[in-house]
Amino acid sequence: MEKGGNPPPYGWSNGNTMQPPPAAPPSYSQAVGGVGPSSPYTPQYSPSSGPAIVTTVVPVGPQPTHMICPSCHAEMNTYTQTKPGLIAYISGAVICFMGGFLGCCLIPCCIDSCMDVHHKCPNCGAYLGRYRR
Repeated sequence: MEKGGNPPPYGWSNGNTMQPPPAAPPSYSQAVGGVGPSSPYTPQYSPSSGPAIVTTVVPVGPQPTHMICPSCHAEMNTYTQTKPGLIAYISGAVICFMGGFLGCCLIPCCIDSCMDVHHKCPNCGAYLGRYRR
């Protein structure tokens, strides 16, 4: 080695052939065989399947909800019907066990705030969902 002399160019193993530089190490996803990040999911539609029908979930509440029926595709306000829910039955059982008079345990089944609300389509009668209290 000489002082002040230039080192040989990188990659030369001997005077006649050139060795490629070492490759960069693989990324983590390449090393473990994973798939790299991609854009958000975009559904693929085939022309043979016809027009795409997109349905959305409409949350139902204690009041009638304006929506499109997934069964008959009619735009309507839902028909609601109240029925005793879990809270009504538990409240009635608690009243019975606390020594309530016969029949007093049925009071929670008459209170709207203890009732579940069931939604149906007024056109085709399809069940659309339940609002639990």
